[in-house]
Amino acid sequence: MTEHAHLYTLLSEIGGVLLVLGILARLAGRIGLSPIPLYLLAGLAFGQGGLLPLSASSDFISTGAQIGVLMLLLTLGLEYSADELVSNLRTNAAAGAVDLVLGAAPGVVVGYAMGWGFTGALVMAGVTAVSSSGIIAKVLADLGRTGNRETPVLLSILVLEDLAMALYLPVLTAVLAGVGFVTGGVTVAIAVGTVGVVLFVATRWSRVVSRALSAPDNEVLLLRVLGITLLVAGLAEKLQVSSAVGAFLVGIALTGPVADAARKVLAPLRDLFAAVFFVFFGLQTDPGTMPPVLLAAAGLAAASAAAKLASGWWAAGRAGISVAGRLRTGATLIAHGEFSIVIAGLAVTSGQPARLGALAASYVLLLAVAGPLAARVADPVGRRLARRRPRERALVSEHATGGLHR
Repeated sequence: MTEHAHLYTLLSEIGGVLLVLGILARLAGRIGLSPIPLYLLAGLAFGQGGLLPLSASSDFISTGAQIGVLMLLLTLGLEYSADELVSNLRTNAAAGAVDLVLGAAPGVVVGYAMGWGFTGALVMAGVTAVSSSGIIAKVLADLGRTGNRETPVLLSILVLEDLAMALYLPVLTAVLAGVGFVTGGVTVAIAVGTVGVVLFVATRWSRVVSRALSAPDNEVLLLRVLGITLLVAGLAEKLQVSSAVGAFLVGIALTGPVADAARKVLAPLRDLFAAVFFVFFGLQTDPGTMPPVLLAAAGLAAASAAAKLASGWWAAGRAGISVAGRLRTGATLIAHGEFSIVIAGLAVTSGQPARLGALAASYVLLLAVAGPLAARVADPVGRRLARRRPRERALVSEHATGGLHR
């Protein structure tokens, strides 16, 4: 293919994808649905084995997807201060631990049940343990829940999950590569040290960082904030720490007028690249690999959703959140995404069974679609439960009083 023909194909494919996404977003708004499930299904249609597979734009979409995750986590971090983050992490450390244990359990069971041994169980534990920060950030923005009382609890769990990944990924990489204990320990130590440094800067020097990035006009502010975010994310990735954690902590480090202005100038970029991210998700799944593992994936998805619902309910209950808020917390945690795909990809490229990759991809796709739907349904269901419980208490009280009178 000539350079001219390649450019024509590239621009046509990108333009076509964005146009379809715009139509799907409009359709989702009309029917009162988050556009995420529709974006994922569009990715399936455009991916390998789909109706209209892309040929020239896959690299662009892959890069755009990575930027999309960073934009989602950066803008989410801008909603909270460093002091709020530290306080919430301390308060919700136990909730994060329970969430990780309950989330990993279904993966461990399936890993051993499928005959993949310790390594396969370790891989599947990571696949099921961590919810999707990218999808959840988008859901919170779409549903207007960033200011809800349960949201700090939810964010604390997500941050703790991502920080746990900073330890898990180096360990998994070492196990898959068969390296020694010392080499693996050094990698983990570097990851922990990097997270500590970034947290220290975000909490202690947030005003200095905000002043350094402030600018008199939106163009300069956009370039500065986006530049520092990509630099920190790249450094974090190099040091075996999640780039998403790096982007989130950059958002945390920005305070005051700079944070307010950054939210406004970043919103269009966030929406654009977030849509590309969800399409890329679908692109990574070949529909032809799904039917043989669909039943197993559905069972695993159901068990994982129940575990996340339970951990979110318990965590929000500890914080004194209402019944409706507890249900919203658990339902929002159901969505799985970027980390699960990365973990499965590392395993398959390191010689683990291809069936593991197909199972993980099908599982993630099911929960990436079900998660936003469950988060939306949780609101009316939670309100009905909240209204029913006072009536139940009143009936119990009345019955007890009647017994005493008799």
